[in-house]
Amino acid sequence: MPMNNPYGFGRIILTIVIAMCLKIAPLPVMFAVYNPDWVLLTLIYWSLAVPERVGIFHAWTFGLLTDVLTGRLLGQYALAYSLVIYICLSLHKRLRQFPFIQQALFIFFCLLMSQLLLFFIKNIQYTAQLKPTFWLSVFIGTLCWPLVYTVLRFVRLAKPVKTD
Repeated sequence: MPMNNPYGFGRIILTIVIAMCLKIAPLPVMFAVYNPDWVLLTLIYWSLAVPERVGIFHAWTFGLLTDVLTGRLLGQYALAYSLVIYICLSLHKRLRQFPFIQQALFIFFCLLMSQLLLFFIKNIQYTAQLKPTFWLSVFIGTLCWPLVYTVLRFVRLAKPVKTD
């Protein structure tokens, strides 16, 4: 994908917006704990696939939008996303060479770090209990990584439709 192709960046923004919609999708209470952090998974993919286009600024911006959409303390998702994307960007050349299982393990630790940081910030606001459901979104997000990777790779490599 050429660097000056605005159509490609539109795809990136569209996939992140769809991920934000999935994050705030109204789910029954019993299924809401299984909803992974789609926005972070999408940002991780794009920062690994095209690190020259998606960086810390994008993570911060979409983190702030996620804060507003979810009604959380302003800046907590922005901080978590920026930290994870910084690590992804610093390791992206190495991560591309890893087998898929090792990439999934890296994704697990990224999601876990984000979740722990969000819990820490929540615990500063008021005393929060660490429930067993805390880990579910991390595990589900890790299990969803192959799906996210496959779908976003297809979106990234798809040829634009020419209209005459």
